[in-house]
Order: sequence, then C-alpha cells, then structure tokens
Amino acid sequence: MTVSFQPASGPARRTVVAAAGAAGLAVALTACGGSDDDASTAPAQSGGAADEAANGGGTGGSSGGGTPLASTADIPEGGGKVFADQRVVVVQPSAGEFKAYSATCTHQGCAVKSVSDGLINCPCHNSNFSVADGSVSSGPATKPLPEVRITVDGDSITLA
Repeated sequence: MTVSFQPASGPARRTVVAAAGAAGLAVALTACGGSDDDASTAPAQSGGAADEAANGGGTGGSSGGGTPLASTADIPEGGGKVFADQRVVVVQPSAGEFKAYSATCTHQGCAVKSVSDGLINCPCHNSNFSVADGSVSSGPATKPLPEVRITVDGDSITLA
C-alpha cells in the first residue's frame, strides 16, 4: 500500500483564514456602520399616532382625538418618560413646559430607553439628546430627535 503525502483537495488554510477574517470585518462594519440618512435600518413605524404626530411640532394644537399618554404629574421636571408602545418620549424641560419627541434614535433606529440628567438616552450606541429641544448632546447620532405634537389639557398629556 502506498501513502500519499500530498495535501487533500480543498481550500488552502490561508484562504479559509482570509475568508473568515473578511466575514468578521463585514459583520462589524454592518453593525456599527451606516448613515443617519439610511431609513432602511430604522424600524418601520406604520400607522401609529406617533407617525401622524411626528410630522408636526410644538406643544399645543387641537384637543380632540389624540391618544392619552400620561398625567403631567407623571413627567418629572428636567426629565421625562419613554412610552415605548407609542414610540414617543415626553419630557418636561422646565416647570410646566412639556414636549415630546420620537423615541426612535436618529443614528440606527434603536428605541431610546431612558431620560436622566436632562438627556434622552439611547442604549445601542450611547447617543444622548437634550430634553430642551431634542438636539444631539453626544453621538454617534448627528440629527436631533423629531418633535412630536402633544396637547396638554389641565393635567392630561395627549398625542395631538
């Protein structure tokens, strides 16, 4: 019987290692890359009150037909509360002033999770937004959170 010392047919070790490295690099770039303008990475927001409201701006407006969110007592001064089901974050930058923003981060479309120390916080890549105007306080996000229209009637906060 003869034994061959020729390598078995198939890809060379160098080819396998290079392919694995390229695949790993592609995964890393996909996870951390992208632009703020790439809407294809943002989760779809179909048909909700936040979609309709996100195109408006400011506090106030008509007092009919909105989705009730909270009582003014539920929103701390200088802080806020995230309403995940409505994809909205409501804040009180100063006493008696209430604003709302989209709860979808403008960087990669993750949901913001908390409001603390005057900032709306996204846990995915640590972007932070000001409660005063939704502007970016720290990136990687470069665009502010879109304002959502709300109505404050007495002690009730409603999506406009």
